[in-house]
Amino acid sequence: MRPSSPTAAALALLAAIAAGAPAVRASQADDAKRYENCMAMARSKPDEGLEEALAWQSLGGGEPAEDCAAVALIGQGKYTDAAARLEKLAAASKQGADIRAGMLQQAAQAWLMAGKTERADAVQRTALTLAPGNVEILLDHALTMAEVHHYKEAVDDLTQVVSKQPDRVEAYTMRASAYRYLNNTAAAQADVDRALTLDPGSPSALVERGILRRLKGDNAGAREDWLKVVETVPGGPALDDARKNLELLDVNTKQ
Repeated sequence: MRPSSPTAAALALLAAIAAGAPAVRASQADDAKRYENCMAMARSKPDEGLEEALAWQSLGGGEPAEDCAAVALIGQGKYTDAAARLEKLAAASKQGADIRAGMLQQAAQAWLMAGKTERADAVQRTALTLAPGNVEILLDHALTMAEVHHYKEAVDDLTQVVSKQPDRVEAYTMRASAYRYLNNTAAAQADVDRALTLDPGSPSALVERGILRRLKGDNAGAREDWLKVVETVPGGPALDDARKNLELLDVNTKQ
């Protein structure tokens, strides 16, 4: 259970911004269209997106322009600048609590990409005071807690997630990993089994089950799980983990 690399995390964050609701709400139709266009540019061409956002800001673009600028900064890899801008935006925003929590969620993700784990933790906790029980923020906070080896807190966050969304595959997989680090292999096995019942092809769950099998001495079962990931997944952290575990397994079995 680990956050992805800064580059992968930036792409994931930009993808989440693209797929989800906007972080702010533009009040007028023209502003809403400009916000949509600015965000698209910030994601695909961050340099041009930042220029557009700053120009719009100078003309009174307000919160939508500020948010667009932050997204462009993430795309440029300027995570600290983006995080600070998003925090400032959330503090000054007149939007509702859920929207401000979303701004802080993005800020925390940017702080994580900047390697500022403690700051990310603090910002996520503030976001959760604005939006208690928000599952996306809880998932992010669980990753932050795992990053600093606070696995019990990660379990607590993920337990809240599955209580609200009992079919959330990644939450069971993440909690299985956290339980494993807490040496609670029975709970870890139950969670990974649940994840694979919900999604038999989940790459992350297959990697985790392989690790649990390896810990139990079932090398053949572990190899089967990791090979399935290698053979079916085109890329990403799960594929990297499967390959690394297979390499380690081969080294250990040859000794």
